[in-house]
Amino acid sequence: MHSKPHTLSNKILNLRCVLLSLIALLGSGSICAEPSLADTVAKIKPSIVAIGTYMPRRNPRSVFMATGFAVGDGSLIITNAHAIPETLDIEHLERIAIFYHKDNVDKVIIATELAVDKDHDLALLKINDERLPALTLGSTASVREGQLYAFTGFPIGMVLGLSPVTHRGIISAITPNIIPMIQSGQIKQAQFKRLQDPYNVFQLDATAYPGNSGSPLYHPESGQVIGVINKVFVQESKENILAKPSGISYAIPINYVESLLKAKGYY
Repeated sequence: MHSKPHTLSNKILNLRCVLLSLIALLGSGSICAEPSLADTVAKIKPSIVAIGTYMPRRNPRSVFMATGFAVGDGSLIITNAHAIPETLDIEHLERIAIFYHKDNVDKVIIATELAVDKDHDLALLKINDERLPALTLGSTASVREGQLYAFTGFPIGMVLGLSPVTHRGIISAITPNIIPMIQSGQIKQAQFKRLQDPYNVFQLDATAYPGNSGSPLYHPESGQVIGVINKVFVQESKENILAKPSGISYAIPINYVESLLKAKGYY
């Protein structure tokens, strides 16, 4: 006669456990449904290309030392201006080219230089033979110091082959691209204009290598690009007074890419 209340309380307790388990399961499901960096990297990689030159009778015929990424309709490639050779060996048919790996094959596509923004070290290239998956350009308005971002590229050029590598780091500072020198003799001619008209860049706590120049800096969940990694141009400006450059990395905000695209009618 006394077992029924006990049985009822057990049922209530079991029901509570089931409800709590269901809530926990639904909660974990919503977390799992959020895109992870691994998912984002898988989507980003097909848009990443190496930047260099191709010469039919050179050994090796393909040489690349920087990174780029597809935007717009997939025929447009963004990279750093310093990644593009100032002169080409036209006599031996040297051409600007992009390189990437697809379907277990290394591919080479000749590219045309459409525009260069030397002030922000950006270059816009175009390919005609194929369309690559284009990355989405994000907004820099919400970028804050301390936020985590990732970048994918070819850190040491041809050494690692056409296998894009991903790094991540926080925005450690939003800072001017050049710091005033104490002595005017420390200012190089190329840096003088930057000193007159400075702009903010993203400073990262991640280490980028020369081959990372031109890599997209993107949100780890949405994949939206908020900057372009720059290992040479900004570092030369900000760290000119250092005997040995630091391992600090920088990125050019994506709004300058938007301006470059708009100037050519592509945005």
